[in-house]
Amino acid sequence: MTGYGRGECVQDGNRITVELSSVNRKSGEVALSLPRELEALEASVRDAILRRLSRGRITARVMLQSGNGFKRRGVRANLDMARVIISELEQLNSLLPSPSPISLDHLIRLPGIIESSDEEADPEAFLTPVMAAVDQALDSIAQMRATEGEHLKQDLLARIQTVREAVDRIAELAPDVPARYRQTLRGRLEAAGLENIDLNDERILKEIVVFADRSDISEELTRLDSHFKHYDEIVNADEPVGRKLDFLCQEINREVNTIGSKAQDARIAREVVTAKTELEKFREQVQNVE
Repeated sequence: MTGYGRGECVQDGNRITVELSSVNRKSGEVALSLPRELEALEASVRDAILRRLSRGRITARVMLQSGNGFKRRGVRANLDMARVIISELEQLNSLLPSPSPISLDHLIRLPGIIESSDEEADPEAFLTPVMAAVDQALDSIAQMRATEGEHLKQDLLARIQTVREAVDRIAELAPDVPARYRQTLRGRLEAAGLENIDLNDERILKEIVVFADRSDISEELTRLDSHFKHYDEIVNADEPVGRKLDFLCQEINREVNTIGSKAQDARIAREVVTAKTELEKFREQVQNVE
């Protein structure tokens, strides 16, 4: 399913922005881009996205506008250098006629004694604001995908209804198949010059019974009825149903194929074609459902 979402959170002068976009894909896949300072959070961000979005190719971009919070200004005293300088100053001081004490004020004025450094903050300290921005973006994209999902639902309902109507017509036609075969058989016998053949002949009756048994589709119609009821149960479920619908479509298609191969009747064959055509469109659409 397609969609776009954006989230933002500010902490300690740092602005974190998350942008998500998704396109149709049968499985869930995340292409994630993080700034170098936040790369340690990649697994957490990826898991959070896949918990909410199980299907589609999701492109996720996390951006950081750094203020004073991400880098901390630090200072340190170079104690090793200070010890060397003090030792040298004491020797120099001993040569003077009037020695003077060595003060801290003298030392800190010397280059290299006090050093400044920018220390990177721990990325884990930014996990909470990053996840807050991710959640905002997920809420936004979920709302857009929900709107698209409602349109898909209406399309799928229409297509499955067409399949159900075709199956209903097949069920009405099925009982007449043996009688139609009997008529067809009689026509073939007459065409072969056997006009006086008795249709109640045991061999002919046996042939008709074998055909009726071979072309019986009652089991397939019963299973289809069960699949349609299952569809009614899951289509309104408040959870991801895309994979369930995909599997159900395959099972319905399997039964329709079997009917097409067993029921040797032109009228039923036409209904099978109608059902298979709609099922193919149904299957394509289901790939887009969460």
